Amino acid sequence: MIPVGIQEEVLDQMITSSGESLRVTADKAPVLLVFLRHFGCVFCREALADISKRRKEIESTGTRIVFVHMTDNDIAERYFTRYDLGNAIHISDPECTFYRAFGLMKGNFNQLFGLHSWIRGFSAGVVAGHGAGPQLGDGFQMPGVFVIQNGEIRESFIHSLSSDRPDYEELLKCCMMD
Repeated sequence: MIPVGIQEEVLDQMITSSGESLRVTADKAPVLLVFLRHFGCVFCREALADISKRRKEIESTGTRIVFVHMTDNDIAERYFTRYDLGNAIHISDPECTFYRAFGLMKGNFNQLFGLHSWIRGFSAGVVAGHGAGPQLGDGFQMPGVFVIQNGEIRESFIHSLSSDRPDYEELLKCCMMD
């Protein structure tokens, strides 16, 4: 489901770590907008690792990666650096205002702590080594990914479970057909 009615004002209010609004950034190039769970979440850490591994391929398409997180920029930059995403463009949203504007809701018990999430959490946290850490933001907030091009949302991935793992390259195919 792609949320409709994202107001230009919202995109103007979303100021990136580089000092420009998301609307200005998205006017220059397609944007992969990644709304993260809190940095202590094993699935947030896994997403950072996934994007780090694919960063060159994603950016080679002309796409800019922009993260939205729930902590202050200094803490966020430490996590981005840890995952080899130094100089990442990001937006701080501790009140989850932009999460709500994009239709991202709070998770229920099954979405956050159901059996599938526990199994994937063990795999990502222990087997893959992403671990877990302190909750830095709203632990109930669900993540999501949006592709913005030419002022509109072209594609989205709204997590059904906190453990869902998007295919970032597949999401970007909508921008390569133009």
